[in-house]
Amino acid sequence: MAGISIGAINAALIAGNAPELRVPRLTEFWKLVTSGVTAAAPELGDGVRRQWNQVAAAMTMSQGAPGFFKPMWPPVVPWLKGPLGYYDTAPLRATLERLVDWDLLNNGPVRLSVGAVNVETGNFRYFDTRTDRIGPEHIMASGALPPGFPPIEIDGEYWWDGGLVSNTPLDYVLEIENDSDLMIFQVDLFPARGPMPQTISEAEERVKDIRFSSRTRQNTDANLKLNRARTAFHALVAKLPAELRDTEEVRLLAEVARENRVAVAQLIYRDKAWEGQAKDYEFSRATMAEHWLSGRADVEQTIHDAGWLSQPMQMGTVVYDLTREDLGARGSGGEI
Repeated sequence: MAGISIGAINAALIAGNAPELRVPRLTEFWKLVTSGVTAAAPELGDGVRRQWNQVAAAMTMSQGAPGFFKPMWPPVVPWLKGPLGYYDTAPLRATLERLVDWDLLNNGPVRLSVGAVNVETGNFRYFDTRTDRIGPEHIMASGALPPGFPPIEIDGEYWWDGGLVSNTPLDYVLEIENDSDLMIFQVDLFPARGPMPQTISEAEERVKDIRFSSRTRQNTDANLKLNRARTAFHALVAKLPAELRDTEEVRLLAEVARENRVAVAQLIYRDKAWEGQAKDYEFSRATMAEHWLSGRADVEQTIHDAGWLSQPMQMGTVVYDLTREDLGARGSGGEI
């Protein structure tokens, strides 16, 4: 599993628990962090619901989210030296320590990678259970989005939310697992595609969608170029005489020219008309329940569509988004 920001938290709750505890732990976490706004949402049209969501987001800004973050006290004064965030994320550490089995997370069967960016160098990196001992601080660092949340210290260095640089763990998975065929399920909370905004508020919402969405097509196109180069390399090597094939240069190129088949099933949350630009910090119980229903429906539709699962995997990368209106797939060889 690979995740950034809130994806890192969800991934830790899954990788850090036995299979029978994963759904209960996820449920417990999300019911806790949405327990500050539990009122039922009105069903009086998109306009009223949008205003209700804005109020719910304002409540989160003023009081925080239980078990996740709370306002700094005393409040932060932006022009004075002090905490580098408006909220204290100590509650998240306590929640993670209670809900995650860290020994299982680091030594269990599920590999976990979470991305963060170094505050001082600007360098992005993944903390990976194959090479690192991951603790609550690594998960918190991956979700420390400024200026709301302060950076997290790890071994004397400070880290912010990896989404500042990349919100696409897909590229890391493709890089580290390039010698085996892969079936990847990618969850996106923000759609890359969307309508032309008509108001400033809609423009702000659209900016967040673009900023936080995964760049799946960018990764697919990059993989296409690599696959073309790999194919050309193998064709060229086949034409070489035997004495030239067994050289240091050919072996080096063969190492980076390994070919594999990749199928990416996208699960993209499609915005509701009423969500608005505050959707990334609107932690109401009603919205959480709606997201759960949407996610369950998308997963069932994707998994129960036997067509794509029965197709032979092609060399290169094929991306499936079976929840779009124009159902289908696109691959590194074009539309399928």
